[in-house]
Amino acid sequence: MKTQILGASALALTSALWGAAAVAGPAPEPAAPDAASVEGVIVTGTRQSGVRAVDSAAPVQVIGDEALARTGQIDLRLAISNLVPSFTAQAFGGDAANLTLSARLRGVSANQTLVLINGKRRHGTANLAVLAGAYQGSAAADLNFIPTASIARIEVLTDGAAAQYGNDAIAGVINIILKDDDHGGTASATGGAYYESDGETYSLSANAGFAPAPGVHVNVTLENRFHDFSFRGAPDARIIAPAAVAANPSWPSALPGYPYVNRIAGDARYQLTAGTVSAGWKASEALEVYGFGTYGVKKATAYENYRLPNRLPAIYPKGFSPMLETLETDYALTGGIKGQALGGWRYDLSSTYGRDDHEVRVRKSANLQLYADTGAAPTEFHAGDFISSQWTNNLDVSREFEVGWASPLTLALGAEQRNERYEIQAGDAAARYKSGSQSYPGFALTDAGKHKRDSWALYADLAASPVENLKLDFAVRHEDFSDFGSADIAKLTGRYDFSPAFAVRGTVSSGFRAPTLAELYYSATNVSPTTAFVQLPPGSPGARLLGLDGLDPEKSTNLSLGIVAEPLPRVSLTIDAYQIKIEDRIVGSGALYGKIGGSVVNAAITNAITANGNVLDPTVGTTGINLFSNGLDTRTRGVEILATTWTDLGDLGKIDWTLGVNVNQTKVTRIATPPSGLGSAVLYDRAAIAFLEHASPRYKANLTGVYARDRWTVNLTNTLYGPAWAYTNVNGTYFKDRIKTHLITDLELAYAVTDSVKAAIGANNLFDIYPETLNPAGTAASIAAGNPGVALYPSFSPFGINGGYYYARVTYSF
Repeated sequence: MKTQILGASALALTSALWGAAAVAGPAPEPAAPDAASVEGVIVTGTRQSGVRAVDSAAPVQVIGDEALARTGQIDLRLAISNLVPSFTAQAFGGDAANLTLSARLRGVSANQTLVLINGKRRHGTANLAVLAGAYQGSAAADLNFIPTASIARIEVLTDGAAAQYGNDAIAGVINIILKDDDHGGTASATGGAYYESDGETYSLSANAGFAPAPGVHVNVTLENRFHDFSFRGAPDARIIAPAAVAANPSWPSALPGYPYVNRIAGDARYQLTAGTVSAGWKASEALEVYGFGTYGVKKATAYENYRLPNRLPAIYPKGFSPMLETLETDYALTGGIKGQALGGWRYDLSSTYGRDDHEVRVRKSANLQLYADTGAAPTEFHAGDFISSQWTNNLDVSREFEVGWASPLTLALGAEQRNERYEIQAGDAAARYKSGSQSYPGFALTDAGKHKRDSWALYADLAASPVENLKLDFAVRHEDFSDFGSADIAKLTGRYDFSPAFAVRGTVSSGFRAPTLAELYYSATNVSPTTAFVQLPPGSPGARLLGLDGLDPEKSTNLSLGIVAEPLPRVSLTIDAYQIKIEDRIVGSGALYGKIGGSVVNAAITNAITANGNVLDPTVGTTGINLFSNGLDTRTRGVEILATTWTDLGDLGKIDWTLGVNVNQTKVTRIATPPSGLGSAVLYDRAAIAFLEHASPRYKANLTGVYARDRWTVNLTNTLYGPAWAYTNVNGTYFKDRIKTHLITDLELAYAVTDSVKAAIGANNLFDIYPETLNPAGTAASIAAGNPGVALYPSFSPFGINGGYYYARVTYSF
């Protein structure tokens, strides 16, 4: 009822503003503040120069820096999610995934969207999301390291573009364009917290441009950001049970925080310092030297499940809550030259190196078997390191040719060479001794390893208008991988303008995605107080024992058809229907149990764990494995709608409106026969399939109104999230968790105190809406199995589990 009443209030407020806009009479058409979103020249999705987003043959949404700031989000993932209906951000992750949250386009894997910085490929994170869920397998670029203050605009291409940009661009491309101003800048301070008075957040950022010499520009951004823990969990069921209290009457007064001793259900804490630099020297009209880079360090800490006082009373008589901590360094550097030569050929020669390094630590923990064998054990451990790097070299050339058509023929040619590396470093001896440190065992010597891949690609792109009003763009690409052979892919895009107010556009394309090195080689043991699951690399001895042998590339086919129209004066409308078919999709398996409650249920699984060299905690009764496999095909269909208009209210100000809608559904169309070595187990159980098909909102709609008058600006966004559901698997029994349709309202009021100083206050999730709680039957079953039963809300909630957030911001421009 709360959601319905407050949601109705939000809609009523928006409707009132819309009504005011509707009754306003004709007025002169001043430029909209965000006119760049449709009128600005784009560089994504086309090799032609001078193309505006409104004229593009492919759907491209442009987000300006002011729109990003008005979301009130300091995390770039969340800011984009507030503005792009087909983009959804992970709100909560389990274990190490809570330290590197991800995002995705069009409901497919985050690995199937390519992130570019100034048109150059961005490296992925080394922290693979391995636990089951809608974002399982994510190892894409970590947007958290790009300060929003450094961004001039973001171009989001929601169309298959593998033939243009290569591996990963199956769902689309996110191209982040950094600021390159040679003068002026901003300084900004933001602070906020959740309504529950936790999750305290602050951000300090500064951006400045310089011109140290004629023809030279340097633009620098620095940001320092902090976000504190939040908690949205229940009391730990193991310590409030009547039998437990009767046997341990001192617990209520002796255990700190009783009964909320287990803090795992909430946000991780992080402190991040990041910076960017963009520089260039225009030596002449035909030559420019450029470079840009990012650098960031982050310390992130997450609670793990509480261990009871009887786990290791000699060291922790009151029990203990292990803390998982990562010390991360992430950086990238691009250098290049571009210009014109040889009779009008434009060229761009560049090299980009990026690296992400996670040092993983476990604090306030212990190694039980080490203590039992030696009588001593440390309480802090170095669990190991994840390291990934990518070195990409590009040469792009293009030129226009007059061939007697309605427009010149643009020919673009290019080559790319890429080297990728992924490394797991073993933990210290104490962290990996036998079953390892509690909550997060150190990486064993069998987990550790260095892996690499080399690839190269050639592409060609032809774009022109053979006749008036018809635009065609045809791209082909050949890619060759040292570990997966070669592939040839293509894309054909067309648009026909029947009139200045109506056009039809469409695309057909093929795609190819080689597995990430993390998907191929990640290996670790994931534990809870009652379970231990080994993540088996697909090509490991344990996986081969089950009949599996590595991964194959994914193959995709994209189709889209849409319209671009101006159905009414001052109204622009785009509608694009799409279909993405992915063959041999790489998906994480369901839970493959070896033991349940101490009894062997599948000897093949336990044998695979032994063959992989893993030693599990003998006090844990439920064990099993997870792994990645190409065992199914999927088909994603959807419709995207983007509509914009504005209304001049005369002396009362002006309102800009944007409506974005995405309706999306994924279906599993084929499940391969599981290898005979699995015995009675299946690779993809009901939970794994549901995460693919139903864990994303069935639809998402953003309606934003930006009201401006004199020095005041009011930003009101209503986001409607459709229903979603998934299963909780408790030792082989499935319980359905549902999230109903919810309306989330964001509101910001900003006032220009002076021409240089602007102050703003706002709230995200203004009416403090929460998702439905987890299935009570599933929680009861989990508690009966000996688990803490702390989680209250589904981790796949698209709007999070923390409720409302309020903030204030002050910005100084110079």
